[in-house]
Amino acid sequence: MSTVITVENIGKRYSISHRSGGDVDSMRDAMTYGLSRLRARLLHPLRRQQLPVMEREDFWALKDVSFEVREGECVGVIGGNGAGKSTLLKILSRITEPSTGRVTIRGRVASLLEVGTGFHPELTGRENIYLNGAILGMSREEIRRKFDEIVAFSEIETFLDTPVKRYSSGMYVRLAFAVAAHLEPEILVVDEVLAVGDVAFQKKCLGKMKEVGGEGRTILFVSHNMTAVRRLCQRAVLLEKGVLTSDDGTDIVVERYLRQAQPAGSQEGALLKRQLAELPEDPVIEIVDVDFYQPGAGEVMVTGQDTFVEIRYRVKSPKPNLRIFFDVLDDMGEPVFRSFHDSDFAAPEMLEASEYLSRAVIPKDLLAPLRYCLRVGATIYGERSCSGDHLLLPFQIHRSGRVNRIYNYEVYHGKIWPHIAWQTTKTKDSDKDCA
Repeated sequence: MSTVITVENIGKRYSISHRSGGDVDSMRDAMTYGLSRLRARLLHPLRRQQLPVMEREDFWALKDVSFEVREGECVGVIGGNGAGKSTLLKILSRITEPSTGRVTIRGRVASLLEVGTGFHPELTGRENIYLNGAILGMSREEIRRKFDEIVAFSEIETFLDTPVKRYSSGMYVRLAFAVAAHLEPEILVVDEVLAVGDVAFQKKCLGKMKEVGGEGRTILFVSHNMTAVRRLCQRAVLLEKGVLTSDDGTDIVVERYLRQAQPAGSQEGALLKRQLAELPEDPVIEIVDVDFYQPGAGEVMVTGQDTFVEIRYRVKSPKPNLRIFFDVLDDMGEPVFRSFHDSDFAAPEMLEASEYLSRAVIPKDLLAPLRYCLRVGATIYGERSCSGDHLLLPFQIHRSGRVNRIYNYEVYHGKIWPHIAWQTTKTKDSDKDCA
């Protein structure tokens, strides 16, 4: 397959201005400084105001980034906040120019960098389909051909002739993605589209993205949802402070990304700490820490040993049917099983406001020697999920020494690998015994 995107040593530089002297360290300082300047101007309108000296500093959002994308590839672009992901996609979408280097693109590019770009609040959904489609590169005939599919995908038939300013945020983003997803470009550039909408919408978006990729089109996909990246992309690139630090298979790059902020030799459970710190505050519960280990196994987890999951959490407000859980997902994000802390209780017990430690044991010889992901969270039965959508810890189970070494590289089917007791006996000595 031919190369459709070539990125050669691109960099993007921004100039940042700083006010020298009298640093502003808080919102209060900023308001005080602004009000004092306003007061001086009102009291002495003719007096020349002395402006602070502004110092300029160069900031490189991207630096010396190079890679290629071949026709039909789906490439994930991952990294922490401020890593340069969105800047890279804006350059590839020709929204901004690189300061250094060059980009060569062969084919028509459609970009969905901000869901809803091009929508006019006073226009109806129908009118905005045509407006937004034109902005994203569709001809009027293309829009007519795709119109019914766009409306069906967005699920806004009833409100099609209502101004979008009266839409809910969910309706707004569904319509915007529907327009962009039904383009027929050679290259589709998508930035964090799965971060919006409910779970059903996210699954629908991901399914449509997989369909687009299956048609042989090239996709560049930015997301903080590592499960979505694993499911959609065969390859990923990792950006860190504007520098491309990894370009490899998706599993390898995702694990490197999740590990990069952790000290060497830390336990696997520590990988969740960064994600725990970024969880939105919940009035009912706070997950404090998670540990995930095999006693005495060190960094390598193997078949033939029990695996412990320890979840520390703080219940802030007692709530009936509050349940702590963990999921084990396969390497494509599909669930293998879920377990709740109260599954063996005869009747539900309400957790009082306090701190807790829940410990679970995954029995030995249950998981096959494959890659998995642990997801931890809490839910209020019949009401809502409290947390856990982004608490993901990738891990791998290796074969233990009990496996015959000549079969070490055999691929096992299925996600579980229970130790089944077999017994083989000879039922006859030779063929003549059957005569």
